[in-house]
Amino acid sequence: MGADDIELVLEPNENPAAKTFQKALFEQGIPLTAFAVEDIQKEYERMKKLGVMFSKEPTKAGEVTIAVFDDTCGNLIQLYQV
Repeated sequence: MGADDIELVLEPNENPAAKTFQKALFEQGIPLTAFAVEDIQKEYERMKKLGVMFSKEPTKAGEVTIAVFDDTCGNLIQLYQV
């Protein structure tokens, strides 16, 4: 999934305004970001085996299929496949 030289680092959130915004997004079920995957079902199964907690299993949404998981840092992350 993706290039070997790409890395995502999640930093601690110490900004009170950002914390409020982050919490509101999470409570409304709005993902902070989204990542395209080649095979969403395969990626979903792989991540579940690693202990990732999904709030939305792969679901058709028009032309795309989406899945959403909790990154354990207060954010929802969406995976999608076109």
